[in-house]
Amino acid sequence: MGGSLGMAIRKKRLAHEVVGWSRKPATLRQAKASGAVTWGTTDLRKAVADADLVVLATPVDVMLPLGPRIARSMKPGSILTDVGSTKEAIVHALERARRRGVAFVGAHPLAGSERRGIRAVQKNLYDGSLCIVTTTRRTNRAALARVRRFWAAIADRVIMMDPARHDQLLAEVSHVPHVMAFCLMAATEPKALAIAPRSFLDGTRVAKSDPALWEAIFLTNRGQITAAMRRFERTWQQLRKHLAWSDRPALRRLLRAAKAKRDALD
Repeated sequence: MGGSLGMAIRKKRLAHEVVGWSRKPATLRQAKASGAVTWGTTDLRKAVADADLVVLATPVDVMLPLGPRIARSMKPGSILTDVGSTKEAIVHALERARRRGVAFVGAHPLAGSERRGIRAVQKNLYDGSLCIVTTTRRTNRAALARVRRFWAAIADRVIMMDPARHDQLLAEVSHVPHVMAFCLMAATEPKALAIAPRSFLDGTRVAKSDPALWEAIFLTNRGQITAAMRRFERTWQQLRKHLAWSDRPALRRLLRAAKAKRDALD
Protein backbone atom coordinates (compact mmCIF):
# COMPACT_ATOMS: atom_id res chain seq x y z
CA MET A 1 0.00 0.00 0.00
CA GLY A 2 2.73 2.46 0.95
CA GLY A 3 4.98 1.79 -2.02
CA SER A 4 2.10 1.97 -4.48
CA LEU A 5 0.96 5.23 -2.87
CA GLY A 6 4.44 6.67 -3.27
CA MET A 7 4.39 5.77 -6.96
CA ALA A 8 0.96 7.41 -7.38
CA ILE A 9 2.11 10.60 -5.61
CA ARG A 10 5.18 10.88 -7.80
CA LYS A 11 3.27 10.05 -10.99
CA LYS A 12 0.71 12.78 -10.28
CA ARG A 13 3.37 15.19 -8.97
CA LEU A 14 1.58 15.81 -5.71
CA ALA A 15 4.75 16.38 -3.68
CA HIS A 16 8.25 17.76 -4.13
CA GLU A 17 9.68 14.75 -2.32
CA VAL A 18 8.37 11.36 -1.25
CA VAL A 19 10.43 10.07 1.66
CA GLY A 20 10.23 6.43 2.67
CA TRP A 21 10.92 4.99 6.10
CA SER A 22 11.58 1.35 6.89
CA ARG A 23 13.56 -0.57 9.46
CA LYS A 24 15.11 -2.58 6.60
CA PRO A 25 17.66 -0.94 4.27
CA ALA A 26 16.87 -3.55 1.60
CA THR A 27 13.25 -2.41 1.53
CA LEU A 28 14.35 1.18 1.00
CA ARG A 29 16.65 0.18 -1.83
CA GLN A 30 13.81 -1.65 -3.53
CA ALA A 31 11.46 1.30 -2.99
CA LYS A 32 13.98 3.68 -4.57
CA ALA A 33 14.59 1.32 -7.49
CA SER A 34 10.86 0.96 -8.18
CA GLY A 35 10.29 4.72 -8.12
CA ALA A 36 8.14 4.59 -4.99
CA VAL A 37 10.26 7.14 -3.08
CA THR A 38 12.62 10.01 -3.81
CA TRP A 39 14.85 8.80 -1.01
CA GLY A 40 14.55 6.70 2.10
CA THR A 41 16.00 6.30 5.57
CA THR A 42 15.89 3.98 8.56
CA ASP A 43 15.96 7.05 10.85
CA LEU A 44 12.33 7.70 11.77
CA ARG A 45 12.91 11.22 13.08
CA LYS A 46 14.81 12.22 9.94
CA ALA A 47 12.11 10.75 7.68
CA VAL A 48 9.25 12.85 9.10
CA ALA A 49 10.91 15.98 10.51
CA ASP A 50 10.30 18.18 7.45
CA ALA A 51 7.20 16.44 6.09
CA ASP A 52 3.95 18.29 5.46
CA LEU A 53 2.02 15.00 5.27
CA VAL A 54 2.95 11.64 6.79
CA VAL A 55 1.05 8.50 5.78
CA LEU A 56 1.15 5.45 8.05
CA ALA A 57 1.17 2.34 5.84
CA THR A 58 1.87 -0.45 8.33
CA PRO A 59 -0.25 -3.25 9.81
CA VAL A 60 -2.97 -1.72 11.98
CA ASP A 61 -1.56 -3.02 15.26
CA VAL A 62 1.78 -1.37 14.47
CA MET A 63 0.07 1.99 13.83
CA LEU A 64 -1.13 2.25 17.42
CA PRO A 65 2.34 2.43 19.05
CA LEU A 66 4.12 3.92 16.02
CA GLY A 67 1.73 6.81 15.34
CA PRO A 68 2.42 8.75 18.56
CA ARG A 69 6.19 8.30 18.08
CA ILE A 70 5.94 9.75 14.58
CA ALA A 71 3.72 12.64 15.66
CA ARG A 72 6.26 13.71 18.28
CA SER A 73 8.86 14.17 15.53
CA MET A 74 6.61 16.06 13.09
CA LYS A 75 6.66 19.82 12.68
CA PRO A 76 3.73 22.04 13.79
CA GLY A 77 1.15 22.48 11.05
CA SER A 78 1.79 19.08 9.49
CA ILE A 79 -0.73 16.26 9.08
CA LEU A 80 -0.58 12.59 10.02
CA THR A 81 -2.89 10.15 8.24
CA ASP A 82 -3.01 6.43 7.50
CA VAL A 83 -4.31 3.71 5.16
CA GLY A 84 -5.52 1.28 7.84
CA SER A 85 -8.34 -1.20 7.25
CA THR A 86 -9.84 -0.52 10.68
CA LYS A 87 -10.47 2.97 11.93
CA GLU A 88 -12.11 3.40 15.34
CA ALA A 89 -9.22 2.17 17.50
CA ILE A 90 -6.62 4.00 15.39
CA VAL A 91 -8.52 7.29 15.20
CA HIS A 92 -9.35 7.19 18.93
CA ALA A 93 -5.71 6.62 19.86
CA LEU A 94 -3.99 8.98 17.44
CA GLU A 95 -6.36 11.92 17.83
CA ARG A 96 -5.45 11.95 21.53
CA ALA A 97 -1.76 11.10 21.26
CA ARG A 98 -0.78 13.56 18.56
CA ARG A 99 1.68 16.37 19.23
CA ARG A 100 0.27 19.86 19.67
CA GLY A 101 0.10 21.50 16.24
CA VAL A 102 0.03 18.16 14.40
CA ALA A 103 -3.37 17.05 13.07
CA PHE A 104 -4.49 13.47 12.53
CA VAL A 105 -7.07 12.45 9.91
CA GLY A 106 -7.91 8.79 9.40
CA ALA A 107 -8.25 7.36 5.89
CA HIS A 108 -8.81 3.98 4.26
CA PRO A 109 -8.37 3.54 0.51
CA LEU A 110 -10.25 0.42 -0.57
CA ALA A 111 -7.51 -0.94 -2.78
CA GLY A 112 -4.86 -3.62 -2.66
CA SER A 113 -4.75 -7.38 -2.92
CA GLU A 114 -3.72 -10.42 -0.90
CA ARG A 115 -0.08 -9.56 -1.63
CA ARG A 116 1.96 -7.24 0.60
CA GLY A 117 5.43 -5.74 0.87
CA ILE A 118 7.53 -3.60 -1.44
CA ARG A 119 7.65 -6.36 -4.07
CA ALA A 120 3.88 -6.07 -4.45
CA VAL A 121 3.86 -2.38 -5.49
CA GLN A 122 1.62 -1.41 -8.39
CA LYS A 123 1.74 2.01 -9.99
CA ASN A 124 -2.01 1.91 -10.77
CA LEU A 125 -3.17 0.26 -7.54
CA TYR A 126 -5.41 3.18 -6.53
CA ASP A 127 -6.90 3.87 -9.95
CA GLY A 128 -10.69 3.55 -9.78
CA SER A 129 -10.67 3.04 -6.01
CA LEU A 130 -12.83 4.48 -3.25
CA CYS A 131 -11.20 6.16 -0.27
CA ILE A 132 -13.02 6.62 3.03
CA VAL A 133 -11.84 9.60 5.09
CA THR A 134 -12.99 9.59 8.70
CA THR A 135 -14.21 12.56 10.66
CA THR A 136 -15.00 13.10 14.35
CA ARG A 137 -15.76 16.06 16.58
CA ARG A 138 -12.02 16.37 17.23
CA THR A 139 -10.99 16.40 13.54
CA ASN A 140 -9.18 19.53 12.42
CA ARG A 141 -11.31 20.91 9.58
CA ALA A 142 -8.43 22.41 7.59
CA ALA A 143 -6.48 19.16 7.82
CA LEU A 144 -9.60 17.20 6.82
CA ALA A 145 -9.98 19.32 3.69
CA ARG A 146 -6.32 18.80 2.76
CA VAL A 147 -6.53 15.03 3.22
CA ARG A 148 -9.70 14.91 1.13
CA ARG A 149 -7.98 16.84 -1.67
CA PHE A 150 -4.97 14.55 -1.43
CA TRP A 151 -7.06 11.40 -1.88
CA ALA A 152 -9.29 12.99 -4.50
CA ALA A 153 -6.17 13.35 -6.67
CA ILE A 154 -5.34 9.65 -6.26
CA ALA A 155 -8.59 7.70 -5.89
CA ASP A 156 -11.68 7.74 -8.08
CA ARG A 157 -14.02 8.71 -5.24
CA VAL A 158 -13.70 10.03 -1.68
CA ILE A 159 -16.42 9.84 0.97
CA MET A 160 -16.45 10.85 4.63
CA MET A 161 -17.64 8.62 7.43
CA ASP A 162 -17.61 8.22 11.20
CA PRO A 163 -14.88 5.72 12.27
CA ALA A 164 -17.36 3.40 14.02
CA ARG A 165 -19.62 3.33 10.97
CA HIS A 166 -16.60 2.56 8.79
CA ASP A 167 -15.69 -0.41 10.97
CA GLN A 168 -19.26 -1.72 10.93
CA LEU A 169 -19.56 -1.58 7.14
CA LEU A 170 -16.06 -2.92 6.44
CA ALA A 171 -16.73 -5.82 8.79
CA GLU A 172 -19.55 -6.88 6.48
CA VAL A 173 -17.95 -6.36 3.06
CA SER A 174 -14.27 -7.06 3.79
CA HIS A 175 -13.45 -8.53 7.18
CA VAL A 176 -16.10 -11.27 7.39
CA PRO A 177 -15.44 -12.37 3.76
CA HIS A 178 -11.81 -12.86 4.80
CA VAL A 179 -12.96 -14.81 7.86
CA MET A 180 -15.09 -17.00 5.60
CA ALA A 181 -12.26 -17.62 3.13
CA PHE A 182 -9.84 -18.62 5.89
CA CYS A 183 -12.44 -20.89 7.50
CA LEU A 184 -13.40 -22.51 4.21
CA MET A 185 -9.78 -23.34 3.47
CA ALA A 186 -9.27 -24.70 6.98
CA ALA A 187 -12.42 -26.87 6.78
CA THR A 188 -11.94 -28.37 3.30
CA GLU A 189 -10.29 -31.77 3.13
CA PRO A 190 -7.14 -32.17 0.98
CA LYS A 191 -8.77 -34.63 -1.45
CA ALA A 192 -11.44 -32.06 -2.26
CA LEU A 193 -8.82 -29.34 -2.75
CA ALA A 194 -7.15 -31.51 -5.38
CA ILE A 195 -10.19 -31.10 -7.65
CA ALA A 196 -11.16 -27.54 -6.63
CA PRO A 197 -12.77 -25.62 -9.54
CA ARG A 198 -12.08 -22.02 -10.48
CA SER A 199 -15.09 -20.83 -8.46
CA PHE A 200 -13.52 -22.24 -5.28
CA LEU A 201 -10.17 -20.61 -6.06
CA ASP A 202 -11.86 -17.27 -6.77
CA GLY A 203 -13.94 -17.47 -3.60
CA THR A 204 -10.93 -18.23 -1.40
CA ARG A 205 -8.33 -16.01 -3.06
CA VAL A 206 -8.13 -13.70 -0.04
CA ALA A 207 -7.15 -16.64 2.17
CA LYS A 208 -3.72 -16.19 0.57
CA SER A 209 -3.41 -12.94 2.55
CA ASP A 210 -0.77 -12.52 5.25
CA PRO A 211 -2.18 -14.12 8.44
CA ALA A 212 -0.30 -11.67 10.70
CA LEU A 213 -1.82 -8.70 8.87
CA TRP A 214 -5.35 -10.07 9.11
CA GLU A 215 -4.93 -11.24 12.68
CA ALA A 216 -4.33 -7.60 13.59
CA ILE A 217 -7.35 -6.42 11.58
CA PHE A 218 -9.61 -9.06 13.14
CA LEU A 219 -8.55 -8.17 16.68
CA THR A 220 -8.75 -4.37 16.30
CA ASN A 221 -12.28 -4.69 14.89
CA ARG A 222 -13.41 -7.79 16.78
CA GLY A 223 -16.62 -6.24 18.11
CA GLN A 224 -17.98 -5.25 14.70
CA ILE A 225 -16.73 -8.47 13.08
CA THR A 226 -18.44 -10.72 15.62
CA ALA A 227 -21.66 -8.71 15.19
CA ALA A 228 -21.44 -9.12 11.40
CA MET A 229 -20.73 -12.83 11.86
CA ARG A 230 -23.91 -13.18 13.92
CA ARG A 231 -25.92 -11.51 11.14
CA PHE A 232 -24.37 -13.86 8.60
CA GLU A 233 -25.01 -16.87 10.83
CA ARG A 234 -28.76 -16.09 10.91
CA THR A 235 -28.92 -16.29 7.11
CA TRP A 236 -26.65 -19.37 7.09
CA GLN A 237 -28.94 -21.14 9.55
CA GLN A 238 -31.98 -20.09 7.56
CA LEU A 239 -30.55 -21.64 4.40
CA ARG A 240 -29.54 -24.78 6.30
CA LYS A 241 -33.10 -25.12 7.56
CA HIS A 242 -34.47 -24.81 4.03
CA LEU A 243 -32.14 -27.61 2.94
CA ALA A 244 -32.98 -29.82 5.90
CA TRP A 245 -36.70 -29.47 5.23
CA SER A 246 -36.32 -29.62 1.42
CA ASP A 247 -38.20 -26.33 1.31
CA ARG A 248 -37.61 -25.48 -2.35
CA PRO A 249 -39.77 -22.30 -2.51
CA ALA A 250 -38.06 -20.76 0.54
CA LEU A 251 -34.63 -21.74 -0.75
CA ARG A 252 -35.40 -20.21 -4.13
CA ARG A 253 -36.57 -16.94 -2.52
CA LEU A 254 -33.36 -16.65 -0.53
CA LEU A 255 -31.17 -17.38 -3.56
CA ARG A 256 -33.09 -14.99 -5.79
CA ALA A 257 -32.90 -12.19 -3.22
CA ALA A 258 -29.15 -12.71 -2.89
CA LYS A 259 -28.70 -12.77 -6.67
CA ALA A 260 -30.69 -9.54 -7.08
CA LYS A 261 -28.43 -7.79 -4.57
CA ARG A 262 -25.31 -9.00 -6.37
CA ASP A 263 -26.65 -8.09 -9.81
CA ALA A 264 -27.36 -4.56 -8.57
CA LEU A 265 -23.66 -4.06 -7.80
CA ASP A 266 -22.87 -4.33 -11.51
